Amino acid sequence: MIDDGIAVHYSELARGTPVFGSDEVQVGTVDEVRDLYRERILDGIVIKTASGERRFVDAPEVARTADRAVTLTIPSAEVAQLPLEPSPIAKLPSGLSKLFRRKRR
Repeated sequence: MIDDGIAVHYSELARGTPVFGSDEVQVGTVDEVRDLYRERILDGIVIKTASGERRFVDAPEVARTADRAVTLTIPSAEVAQLPLEPSPIAKLPSGLSKLFRRKRR
């Protein structure tokens, strides 16, 4: 059993919080929390996997949010089938995205 601490509201999740599948295998970390602000409900979370991919986890697939971990309703094997999310820099207009990209040497 994962010692995830005390339950917290999704808005309290910090970037970097570990995310576990229902089989207790870590699948990544919280990268972004998305909500429907006007309705004040969770839309989902974007997780960053060990390979650096960003994947969107829809709200019904989030079982528990706690101060030390998030637990999903799906097993770790299903995380690879979740939709990919572009990086926040890729969403910027082309001129701005060039400013934030690192120069490769």
